[in-house]
Amino acid sequence: MFIDIFMIVPSSTILSTIVWVILLMIALYISRNSVHNSVLSFSEAVHNYFRLSARSVKLLRTILIVRNREVLLAQGRETSERIIEREFERIDETVNKDLSSYPALHRHLNEEITIIDESFKKSTVVPPAPPEWVSAVETIAKIPTSKGDSTVGNILQTIHKSLEKSCTSALVEYRKSSREHNRLLQKIMPQWRNVAKNLQQVDKSINSLLARSVTIDRLINDYENILKGSDKALRTLSSSSMTQFFIATFVLIIAAGGGFINFQLIARPMSEMVGGSNILMGFKTSNIAALVIILVEISLGLFLMESLRITRLFPIIGALNDNLRIKMAWITFAFLFLLASVEAGLAYMREILMQDSQATLALLSDTGGVEVVENSALWITTASQMGLGFILPFALTFVAIPLEAFIHSIRTIIGIFAVSLLRILEWLLRLIGNIFRSFGKIFVHLYDLLIFLPLSIEKLIVTRISPDKSTASVTTKTTKVNKSAPSSNVTKKVISKPSTSKSKVGTKT
Repeated sequence: MFIDIFMIVPSSTILSTIVWVILLMIALYISRNSVHNSVLSFSEAVHNYFRLSARSVKLLRTILIVRNREVLLAQGRETSERIIEREFERIDETVNKDLSSYPALHRHLNEEITIIDESFKKSTVVPPAPPEWVSAVETIAKIPTSKGDSTVGNILQTIHKSLEKSCTSALVEYRKSSREHNRLLQKIMPQWRNVAKNLQQVDKSINSLLARSVTIDRLINDYENILKGSDKALRTLSSSSMTQFFIATFVLIIAAGGGFINFQLIARPMSEMVGGSNILMGFKTSNIAALVIILVEISLGLFLMESLRITRLFPIIGALNDNLRIKMAWITFAFLFLLASVEAGLAYMREILMQDSQATLALLSDTGGVEVVENSALWITTASQMGLGFILPFALTFVAIPLEAFIHSIRTIIGIFAVSLLRILEWLLRLIGNIFRSFGKIFVHLYDLLIFLPLSIEKLIVTRISPDKSTASVTTKTTKVNKSAPSSNVTKKVISKPSTSKSKVGTKT
């Protein structure tokens, strides 16, 4: 049937094919404008759809960037407030511990300085005053004497002996006062050392306060930058969040390894307690019970850290009264201690179960006899397992610290990755829209390529008709110009007649 329709010229397949090609070209040529408009409209509509989608994604990305900025600044502000609060608490402790006794220290220093001053005044050495009769000796020495008169000489000799005796006693008295002076100075030395020690302690406290004040100034500067929302603060907070995320992830992986070891310690003994053949949701009941115990220990560790205000995952616990909070800390510690003791007992039970299983395997073996060998170092393995069972619950308590850092940083990390994904999605939507737009133009050109023969004929006809139209337009223009020329001459003549009539009137007069 199809061959009968196809064979327009029954005797020639080639001629039939040529006829069909010509008819198809004519049909495509007739519907050329409609197809072009349809394809271009469809491609433009698809392009606009993807462009609007990309714009919506861009708007969503902008909102997410603003939201990430707000969350990052809020976290940085909270962290800075916590650190600044802690620094002020340390300054308060330093002031209360070291400088609260400053009035007493000041009074003690004044007393010491007064004692030192009095002792120093007492230790001053006063040189002996010269005798008052020295001038009298000089007067006597000036008395003129006659030859052979020894009265003045005897007097002077007596005075000389008295002077030597007086100088000797003055020298002895001066040495005695010098010894007293040195003794008083040696007595002052411990007091000087005490004053110097107290002043060094004060200087140390003041230097500590100055160092903390410098730290607080830096923290306040960072806090002001966070409040202003500067780009530097955002970059610092972003890098800090990335660092905390990777460190917290690493620590949590280590904690997961410790939890796995703890699970292996108590899983087998729990099978003896809750039954090893029971299945719950495809898992052994003993494994689920061991996992629940570990999760309860981690929860108690979280509550203990919250009660001690080391972490702030639950603000309601940190807002409790101090007495109630301390009671809660002791209660959680008691429960944690009991669970650690239970795990130590389960670890010991595990060792007993392993020995029983080894003995059972020995009985069921094909050797025919059983030899029981006592291992003297077996208690080391048992003690190690019991120690691990007791220590691991307390070690898992500190998971709260990296868990808090992980929770606070994962929000920022998810926001950064979401912004990157939205940017990639926006680029892909724009690319797909431009591809559809380009495909529409390419399809139009390919469509014209299929009907190149009718288009070529149309072009030849248009180029042949266009010169005739151009010559016809030129001739019509020239005829219009020629027709308009006489009318212009007539108007010139009509305009010139009034002037001649005026001239005639002038001659008559």
